[in-house]
Amino acid sequence: MKANELRQKAMPELQDLLLELLKEQFNLRMQGGSPDQISRSSRVREVRRDVARVKTIMTEISMSKFNG
Repeated sequence: MKANELRQKAMPELQDLLLELLKEQFNLRMQGGSPDQISRSSRVREVRRDVARVKTIMTEISMSKFNG
């Protein structure tokens, strides 16, 4: 997921996406020591970074509204 794609979305869409990503992150964490650990660990990193991207874009949007 690219930051440019996220900037084109509205705040409610970003909030929904963030919720989905956090649920996925939780589920991946709860899988524990499953046999497909290598692919799971790479997905955990992707999801963590996607969560950070979404939060960053949400902050940018709220700051731009605050600053005018």
